[in-house]
Amino acid sequence: MPSVVVAPVRESSGRRAPRLEKLGLMRKSVLALMMLATVAGPLLFGARYGEVRAQQTLTEDWQKAAGGKMEFEVASVRLNPGQGAPSNFRLSPDDAYAPTGGLLTADAPLPTYIFFAYKIMPTREQFQALFGQLPKWVQTDNYEIHARAATKNPTKDQMRLMMQSLLKERFGLVAHLETQETPVLEMTLLKPGTLGPQLHRHEDGPACDAKVATVHGAELKETEVFPAQCGGVEAENRPDHTILMGSRDTTMEMIAKAFQIGRLGRPIMDATGLTGKYDFTLKWTPAHGDFGQRPQPGSPDEPASDSQGTTFQEAVKEQLGLKLKPGKAPLKVLVIDHVERPSMD
Repeated sequence: MPSVVVAPVRESSGRRAPRLEKLGLMRKSVLALMMLATVAGPLLFGARYGEVRAQQTLTEDWQKAAGGKMEFEVASVRLNPGQGAPSNFRLSPDDAYAPTGGLLTADAPLPTYIFFAYKIMPTREQFQALFGQLPKWVQTDNYEIHARAATKNPTKDQMRLMMQSLLKERFGLVAHLETQETPVLEMTLLKPGTLGPQLHRHEDGPACDAKVATVHGAELKETEVFPAQCGGVEAENRPDHTILMGSRDTTMEMIAKAFQIGRLGRPIMDATGLTGKYDFTLKWTPAHGDFGQRPQPGSPDEPASDSQGTTFQEAVKEQLGLKLKPGKAPLKVLVIDHVERPSMD
């Protein structure tokens, strides 16, 4: 795996990781769900700082398109010993966000800010390796950030660039990109030129500003749309112990990255050749021990049916008309050369 090299920083005093809410039926961005699944599981924290990598979601071209280096006009960073709180701005690698007038209020551990700033959606294995090798305080300490942009309507990518500058200035973060030949899963069409029943071109569905009915019951009805907001990939646990994932007005590249929620062990790369924006919904039954898992056999919540349900890869084939096959590809990876505890306000 590519490297994340971390400077020797003194360990924290072993503060416990923030308690995580039970997911229930609460909707989450796909990145939030992947983080929940990983942090809630067993992790190893070593005193020495090994070498691991985190996959770069897109090339650095997005940074150039957003305008290059940018900084917040005003920013404060404080250690928060509490459990953390939702951000007023969506800290995810997708394009979905609601304008906040250039204001950012967030409360999260350092990796959340790094993933947002560099547009990263790592695989579960990369995520675990990264947390296992970084100093404990990186995962256990929540940092409250309040910041204001110089303009009132920055784009999401411009907010990422400002976060990069903040991380460099306040956390001493030094990072660069490298290209590595990496085992991947290539996402291709099952049948050339044919989309599955739950994958459509965005222009064939409701517009982003149209009033739509959102999903309520266990099954997604023809008159309902999921998710309500365009540009992001969301997933939620359903009452029938399945996971419903979907997106509207998004690229096949982002869909491939979102599929890493399926815990398939490799980064997933788009090789469909499809351009433009798409809408999709995907529903599957997670395996025992997986995130959003089915209830254990014999538990009160176990479904009455003996069926194990549709697996993730089966759902991808049957519902979207896509398949995942092993391959190798050059990936842009983020390499962290140095990080340290932040200077406080």
